[in-house]
Amino acid sequence: MSTILVAHPSPDLYGSDLQLVETIHALVDAGHVVKVALPADGPLVPVLRQAGATVAIIPFTVLRKALLNPRGLVGLGAGAGPEALRLARIIRSSGARAVLTNTVTIPTWPLAARLAGVPAIAHAHEAEDSQPLIIRAGLYAPLLAARAVVANSGATRDVLLSAHPLLKKRTRVIHNGVPGPERPLPGPRDRAAGTPFRVALISRLSPRKGIDIALEAIGLLRAEGVDASLVVAGSVFPGYEWYEEQLRERISQPDLSGAVELLGYVNPTWPLLADADAVIVPSLGESFGNTAAEALHAGRPLVASRAQALREVVRDGETGLLVDPASPQALAAALAELERDPARARGLAAAGQADAAERFSVERYRSEIVDAVESLLQ
Repeated sequence: MSTILVAHPSPDLYGSDLQLVETIHALVDAGHVVKVALPADGPLVPVLRQAGATVAIIPFTVLRKALLNPRGLVGLGAGAGPEALRLARIIRSSGARAVLTNTVTIPTWPLAARLAGVPAIAHAHEAEDSQPLIIRAGLYAPLLAARAVVANSGATRDVLLSAHPLLKKRTRVIHNGVPGPERPLPGPRDRAAGTPFRVALISRLSPRKGIDIALEAIGLLRAEGVDASLVVAGSVFPGYEWYEEQLRERISQPDLSGAVELLGYVNPTWPLLADADAVIVPSLGESFGNTAAEALHAGRPLVASRAQALREVVRDGETGLLVDPASPQALAAALAELERDPARARGLAAAGQADAAERFSVERYRSEIVDAVESLLQ
């Protein structure tokens, strides 16, 4: 039995946060003592404690998008030394035999582990390929202090290796393990001709998630005579309140009047997925795409952007449909195909559900992440 110290940047309950919960379950079930450091209190804390971890609130730097520029990264680097020394003392006092840093947005933790003489494994959930090389190099540079790196997808691995090829030998891909519903959902409903076509989107509200693209696609469907509606479950990213205002303004237009609901944060989302005739993930980029895997687990026809790791989650034409990102026309055309051909939609949904059970199961993820962490202890 070993003590594992896990550092995580957020107390929320979204993609990488929920994946952390699976990591904690895996390590605790394998017999390890798990201690988690968070920079703030929040809804994740009781979930981690229920999973068997000890949680401490410790102030440390979390990298935000506003700092993804040369001046911001230089400023972070200048202040990293004192913080790393402080965190190294915390690591030593914790009795940890290994440190797991979850996401690349907590840059001082790998260095702190190196200073403490404790091996670190970094779990990367970011595939920031839109940034210039110099920014990507700065973003992923802290991973050079880690003994091993886990990337949540091939897309994430490729982006970080494009910035730091030296990480190749110590990087492995472990796809997320995404829990399915506690009880199997009923299959997609049989739709008669003219029946309203219900589309669901589970996502934080930000331009990168393509919510505005989804609204335009629904507008195009309705202009073609399809009685389509959309429900969006998710809250706004801090700092993007302007984007939610734009979405609400678009929804108020006559062509979408009464056809779109912004529900805010919803948990669990399985009832929304159960009511859906199709699920969409119109993101401009995803390092993995937990919501896509959840749609597959739910046995619902899925349309996703042909972007980054969504190409790994969805087998185009077999388990779902992939469309060009940032194209409302392509998204609308794929949804129209599913609306016109319920038999094909059901076939895609069934194949997707079986594929997700094999490739994105929690059991598979837990086994692989424990193996990756325990490799540091040998």
